[in-house]
Amino acid sequence: MDLRVPAPHAVIEVGSEDGARLRIRRHGVASGPRLLISHGNGFGIDGYFNFWSRFLGAFDVVVFDMRSHGQNAGLNPGVDPAHHDYAHMTRDLDAVCRAVDEEFGSKPTAGVFHSMSAQCAMLQALVGRSEFAALVLFDPPNVPPPGHPVRVKMAEYEHKLAHWARHRRAHFDDPLALATDYANTRSGQRWARGTAELMARAVLQPDPKGGWALACPKELEASMYLQGIPLGLWPKRRQFAMPVRLIGADPDAPYPAATGLSNRALAIEGGFDYLAIPGTSHLLQLEEPAACAEGAIEFLSKTGFSPGI
Repeated sequence: MDLRVPAPHAVIEVGSEDGARLRIRRHGVASGPRLLISHGNGFGIDGYFNFWSRFLGAFDVVVFDMRSHGQNAGLNPGVDPAHHDYAHMTRDLDAVCRAVDEEFGSKPTAGVFHSMSAQCAMLQALVGRSEFAALVLFDPPNVPPPGHPVRVKMAEYEHKLAHWARHRRAHFDDPLALATDYANTRSGQRWARGTAELMARAVLQPDPKGGWALACPKELEASMYLQGIPLGLWPKRRQFAMPVRLIGADPDAPYPAATGLSNRALAIEGGFDYLAIPGTSHLLQLEEPAACAEGAIEFLSKTGFSPGI
């Protein structure tokens, strides 16, 4: 597989309600069913190409980075950092959905989101603003309510990630240096071929002073981990107007990700359609892109949405 992200068929920019600009790219088959795809905290959607490239042959694939991430970082030098929160990101998703329909034509669309963007899609649906035909949500890091047996593990996980983000390296002489850092992590050692390099290029931007800098400032990345703890996102399936599948990290792994335990509990208690990908951590789409894509397509086929790849 060629892991170079191809040039998109179309690129549009949309402004959110506070003036933040978001760049949207269209790939795949324009006549196919539409998928809208985004990423998790601190990452960029082009780094997931080994995953979403598997939809290009039959789907109208529209991808975008969340605010202050990836290709959007250079578009928003004056946006208030205080707006880097779930409330504004959820309204960003509203703006993206409207712009995609206006520019590319309105048609049924499935949302395929990971982690932070999956939580935004949940929030959008829960307040009745979502018009997605289906949602495939990869390992949303939902923190259970007080007293739940998984809550402590999830809170510890979010605090650990916030500490890591605040102290992570922010400047690199070359993207390959960040790719090496990714490849040396516990999860990165299992990432699919070429993904570390793809992700490094997706999350870095040229630094005017030389070299490369993180597109998403590490302080903002850290803040999103901590914001997830009091978010109170522990819904029931009946609260969603569309079909929803949770695809989670392996909760039965020897050292399971807290998110894997959380998603299994949410699926059982909330009545969600659920699939766990064996042997994976929270970054399951980077580790097992083929299995993750198959899980999405199988669910979409059940809803009548998939063209049947």
